[in-house]
Amino acid sequence: MNERAPDTGRSTLGASALLSCAYFAAIGAFNPYAPLWFKELGLSVFAIGVLVSLQSWTRLFAPYAWGALADRSGQRVWIIRVAALASFVAGVGFLLPVGPLGLGLVVFLMFSFNAAIVPLTETVVAARITDEQGNMDARRYGRVRVWGSVGFLASVVLAGWWYQWLGLRVFAATTLVLLSLVVLAAWRLPMQRVRRTEQGTAAPIASVLRRPEVAWFFAGLFLTVLAHSALYAFFSLYLIELGYGKGMVGLLWAVSVGVEIAWFAFQGRLMESASLHRWLLVSALLTALRFAVTAAFGQSLLLLMLAQCLHALTFAVQHTACIALITRYFPGPLRGRGQALYSVLGYGFSGVLGGLGGGWLAQHAGYASVFWAASAMGLLGALCCWRSMRWHEQGSASA
Repeated sequence: MNERAPDTGRSTLGASALLSCAYFAAIGAFNPYAPLWFKELGLSVFAIGVLVSLQSWTRLFAPYAWGALADRSGQRVWIIRVAALASFVAGVGFLLPVGPLGLGLVVFLMFSFNAAIVPLTETVVAARITDEQGNMDARRYGRVRVWGSVGFLASVVLAGWWYQWLGLRVFAATTLVLLSLVVLAAWRLPMQRVRRTEQGTAAPIASVLRRPEVAWFFAGLFLTVLAHSALYAFFSLYLIELGYGKGMVGLLWAVSVGVEIAWFAFQGRLMESASLHRWLLVSALLTALRFAVTAAFGQSLLLLMLAQCLHALTFAVQHTACIALITRYFPGPLRGRGQALYSVLGYGFSGVLGGLGGGWLAQHAGYASVFWAASAMGLLGALCCWRSMRWHEQGSASA
């Protein structure tokens, strides 16, 4: 079963852009400031670390479970709505006088439910902008995805001012307000009609994963995103250790998100200048360069700025190419599970391993060593991307 064939339905793409903006705005106001709120509640550093890691742990199973349910039922939009509402209901727990275990349960449930939103929204968007040959329109995709980055950047900045003004006592209420906006945006997403006759027309998912081109693709995805886990978990701490102020830390983050927004907005013709596999190879190589520069020249603000500008190519390009290839590899009834695998392998396992391994490295060899390791992961990721590209070229030549 599957959504109807791609069309020009602007209502679906517009609603998806709104949902992406609302979702990432909620994430932008939660992820950077939740550790500070937990600290204000009197939790230990260890307890805070465990709570922060729960988001990655839920990514190990929740996206694929939601994706499988959506593929088998065909009710992708309905599941998005239910998941958004359930995430809001779970977030009400932040208002209750609970201890660390209670907070852990609330965080775990909230992220287990909202793990459905991004993969299934990507699936709905892909169904609208992919042709019969499996080619995704990168220009139209960028115009939807850019609003997620806009929402995240605006939320991070505004939440900082908001909490500076009123204090973190309003954190729980603010989180609930933003989660309610996600619910409202989810209900604006039009229901998708499905065609039951298409059920079972796709190859079994295991046979897709056994294809060498696909296996090497996922290996490259895992390693490239694993490299970026150093950025997400340790970049701010690294900068503070080097003596940068919080304002400069925020500026360096803003630079990376700014170039990400610019790329998503104008990526259409740029993505057409090379194949998707070649873009993934370039992205992995530049990931290795970016984090090597970050490790070696952390004292140079200019070089750090330039390294952060590479975010457009190491993240935005990689993300678009991955979504396009997954749409091609996992058509029709497999699409939800394909997007879920992207979340699980890209941001589940890599987040857990990067956080644990990076924390061990930082403790024993300093933060710079984490970014040297990230650079090495980028090189390994480039090797995998090259292997995937070679298998693709061989398959195209023999077809």
